[in-house]
Amino acid sequence: MKNRFSQLACIILVLAGHTSAAEPSVTNVRAAQKPGTKKVDVWYDVAGTTSPVYVSLQVSEDGGSSYAVPVSAVSGDVGSSITLGRNKKITWDAGVDWNGKLSTTMRFKVTASDTPLAPQGFVTIPAGNFMRGAEPGVTGTSVYVSAFALQKTEVTKEQWDAVRTWGSTHGYTDLSVGGGKGTNHPVHTVSWYDVVKWCNAKSEMEGKPVVYTVGGATYKTGNSTPVINYAAKGYRLPTEAEREKAARGGLSGKRFPWGDEITHSLANYHSSSSYSYDTSPTRDYHPTYNGGSYPYTSPVGSFAANGYGLFDMAGNVNEWCNDWYGTYAGSNDPTGPATGSGRVHRGGGWNLDAALARCAAHYGNNPTYTSRGIGFRPALGQ
Repeated sequence: MKNRFSQLACIILVLAGHTSAAEPSVTNVRAAQKPGTKKVDVWYDVAGTTSPVYVSLQVSEDGGSSYAVPVSAVSGDVGSSITLGRNKKITWDAGVDWNGKLSTTMRFKVTASDTPLAPQGFVTIPAGNFMRGAEPGVTGTSVYVSAFALQKTEVTKEQWDAVRTWGSTHGYTDLSVGGGKGTNHPVHTVSWYDVVKWCNAKSEMEGKPVVYTVGGATYKTGNSTPVINYAAKGYRLPTEAEREKAARGGLSGKRFPWGDEITHSLANYHSSSSYSYDTSPTRDYHPTYNGGSYPYTSPVGSFAANGYGLFDMAGNVNEWCNDWYGTYAGSNDPTGPATGSGRVHRGGGWNLDAALARCAAHYGNNPTYTSRGIGFRPALGQ
């Protein structure tokens, strides 16, 4: 019996190139499925004035209305340091990223840029200074953060399960099952140790260098305090400074990613009359998501994105950061002494009041701690 992907052989050749006046130009995009496999070869030509360039592949299942098909298992002329020329080739393993699925309206988009690209599902947070801790009545401290990429949404239960399944056969034998109200809700009930091991597994799964090591070896099991190699370009948790800058979305001196007041129309949090800036007409848990059993999370991306294109930077679930709680300072280097009570989490949550959804708010727990209100999103160095 034919596998479902093999039925795509005659319909995947509807393609799109992408360029802009300020970027290298991509033309002559075409593709073919490798006979007898679930792999697709995509060819393209790229020209421009700057070489090498950064090239990415995006895949659509709905005729180009959105490019949301996962594209992680790619090889060939994709990523960084791609020289200009003709007949460049990318190989996409749909059997890894999109196994068992079928669409008659596939589209492929090849993009080239002379600046680093964030992978699909991530956005680049630009380098520069921001006023850390600033909000009405608080001046804050100017802090410089290097450019990095951050996932647009919190990690979903579906994403967690996919990496955990891969990791279970590659030495990551004690990753928590985690919890999630649905496949598109944020994963929760995962400790700090769990999530950094998951980041390592995702890095290895995609052929990226790992960030967390113990005794010089890849951190895969147990509850150990790893060495964090920020020079490695693999997946990791953001630092406190990185997450706060990203949460602000380019705004300065505001309480929240969108301004100084919060309501249930903007975030999934626990509303109360305790704070003057909590102006929601509905109180208690979010009325749209408080039915059924705990937790009252919402599907990721249910609210408007901030200025950087990031979703749920306030509310839904708290998110683990790399830093030790108690080392809050002007630097974005969290590798100082472990003087605090645990690892930091930020962003507020469905079960937390408005004060903890503020961009400047932070608190922490022991790295073994788990909660239905704590999840995470990965960062990626550039």
